[in-house]
Amino acid sequence: MLSYAKQILTRVSFDARLFEKELRKAIKMLIADEIQELQRWCYANYKGEHEAILNRCFVVA
Repeated sequence: MLSYAKQILTRVSFDARLFEKELRKAIKMLIADEIQELQRWCYANYKGEHEAILNRCFVVA
């Protein structure tokens, strides 16, 4: 499921609202270890574009 979540986030990264929606869905369906890996991956790839969204979503997670 982690690789699927990464694919979806890559495809929707052009739209901030859609990116946040899909990120929240991914966090709900993943287990704790996968969420940590997703968090590292997201910050490595999207910190510049979507840092505020990442901070919002991963504080709750």
